[in-house]
Amino acid sequence: MDIDTSYRLHRSLGYQLTLTARMQERRLDEQLKTIGLTRITWCILLAVLNEGLPNPSDIARFVGIDRTATSRALRQMEADGMIRRTTGKGDGRTTLVAVTDKGYDLHRQATPMARNNAEHWQGKLTEAETKEFCRLMGKLREGEDAALKRL
Repeated sequence: MDIDTSYRLHRSLGYQLTLTARMQERRLDEQLKTIGLTRITWCILLAVLNEGLPNPSDIARFVGIDRTATSRALRQMEADGMIRRTTGKGDGRTTLVAVTDKGYDLHRQATPMARNNAEHWQGKLTEAETKEFCRLMGKLREGEDAALKRL
């Protein structure tokens, strides 16, 4: 049987991106887990508190996940006391997300963790390399569907 053996996994851009992303994610996940957050719940807190996005659709777009994953995360966050959901004025079909005192406290605790993780990885590159890396990552995402099922 004739097989093509020219493809090398460890030289693949996709493999390198995935491996590095998993390492970065795992480092942040381990820190967030100590206070009861996941990357998704952390990103939702950022969407509501830092970006002022109270609407689940806007939150989903900001985080980069679909509405189903967002709804699932919001249900869990509400059950855990991090947020509360209310219906908007008017026809009652609009859902608004508000952060509770517990959510504010978790945001306060998680911010240094996320900052530390970002500094850890960015510290391995010069400022120019970081800028170029971000530009190249943006270029790779151009024309791609940005919505993910989960992070």
